Amino acid sequence: MAFHYQNGELFAEQVNLEKLAQEVGTPFYCYSQRKLADNFGAYMRALAPFHPAVCYSVKANANLAVVRAIAAMGGGADVVSGGELYLALKAGMTPDKIVFSGVGKTEAELEAAVRHGIRQINVESAEEMQLLAQVAQRLGKRANVAIRVNPDVDALTHVKITTGKKENKFGVPWSEARGLYHAAAQMPSLRVAGIAVHIGSQLLDLEPFRLAFTRIAAMTRQLEQDGITLENIDLGGGLGINYNVELPPTCHAYAQVVRETLGDLNKNIIVEPGRSVVGTAGILVTRVLYTKQTEQKRFIIVDAGMNDLIRPAMYDAWHSILPVRREGVAPVVADIVGPICESGDVFAKDRIIEPVQSGRLLAIMCAGAYGESMASEYNFRPVPPEVLVYKDQYAVVRKRRTYDEMLQGQCIAPWAEEQA
Repeated sequence: MAFHYQNGELFAEQVNLEKLAQEVGTPFYCYSQRKLADNFGAYMRALAPFHPAVCYSVKANANLAVVRAIAAMGGGADVVSGGELYLALKAGMTPDKIVFSGVGKTEAELEAAVRHGIRQINVESAEEMQLLAQVAQRLGKRANVAIRVNPDVDALTHVKITTGKKENKFGVPWSEARGLYHAAAQMPSLRVAGIAVHIGSQLLDLEPFRLAFTRIAAMTRQLEQDGITLENIDLGGGLGINYNVELPPTCHAYAQVVRETLGDLNKNIIVEPGRSVVGTAGILVTRVLYTKQTEQKRFIIVDAGMNDLIRPAMYDAWHSILPVRREGVAPVVADIVGPICESGDVFAKDRIIEPVQSGRLLAIMCAGAYGESMASEYNFRPVPPEVLVYKDQYAVVRKRRTYDEMLQGQCIAPWAEEQA
C-alpha cells in the first residue's frame, strides 16, 4: 500500500513520515509515485480496447513532478488555462495528447493552443468559436476543434462540482450544438475533430455517465448523417474516490459503460481523469500545536489551515485524519482545526480520533487532488512544500517559500515613499 503503518508508524511507501517531517517541516504535502502509477494504470488497462488518450486533468494537482510522472506513463493533459498548457508542455506531454477545456479561454490562450497544434480545443460558446476561427486564420493554421455539449444530465454529486445540467455555465446547450457544428464545418480555419462532454466531479454512480454517453452517441450519429465526421469523443472525467465510506465505480465498470454506449462508433476515446488519479496518492501532514478543552468542545489545533487545504471549508468535504504514530489508546471526540482567523478553518467536526498531544503529527488523507492546487497565501502563510516519494527515496518537488520570496513582485507605491 502507498500509505501504511509499520510498527505503529505511518509510512509513505518505504519512507517514514515522522522522519520526513523532521527534514522538511510541517505542514507538507506528500505524494506516492507508486499510487499515481496504480491509479493511472487502471484507466490505461480498462480502456485499452479503445486505444484511449488518457488526458490527466491538470487542475487537480499542477505540481510539475506529478505531471511529469504521468507524462512518463504515456499520459496526456486536459488543461483549462494557458498556464496549465505551458506546464503540461514543460512536463513533457506532447501536443497531440493535450486538450484545452474551459468556458472562458482568452484570445492569448487560444493563440497558444493553436500555435502548438494541440489535439483538440473544446469550445463552449458560439462567440468562442468565432474568436478561435479568427485566431487560427491570423496564424495561417487550422485549429482542431470540438464542441463541449451540455447534455442536461444530473451528475448526482455536490452542487458546486456538477457541470452538465442546463443551468450550469459549461458547454453548448443541446439544442444549439448541431447548428454550431454546421457553422464550424464551414469555417476554413477550423477542423472539426470531435465532440466533448463533462458532467461533473466525484461521481459515485455510473448511471449519469450512461445517460450522457448515450446522448453523445446519438449526437455523433446525427452529425455523421449530416456529413460531419468526428474522430474523437471526449468523455471528460469525474470518477469519484473513497474519502470516507464511498464505494466509487471501478475503471473496469466505467469502461463497460463506454463499451455499451459508444463501442460501435469506432472513435478515438479521450478521458480526462483528475481526482481519481491523484486524490488517493497524496496526503497533508500537519503538526499538533495545542489541544484545548472548553465546556462544549475538545479542540485539536494544528499548523495546517484552510489556506493549505480548502476543501473542508468550501465543500464540507470529509477527509480521514490519522495519527502518524499510533499509541493504541482509547479514542476521543474532537474538532480538528487550523490557525487561520476564520471560524470555517475546520478540518473535522466531532471526529472520533486517538488523542494526540502537542508536537504529534496527523495525516490528512486523500489530499492529493484540489489540495495544493487550490492553496493560497491567506494570512501571509507560505503554501506547504510538496514531497514526492518513490520506494525508499523522496524529493522535495516544491520548496516552502520564505517571507522574502513571498514578497517578490510586490513593491511600495512611489508616492508612499515621498509621504514617509
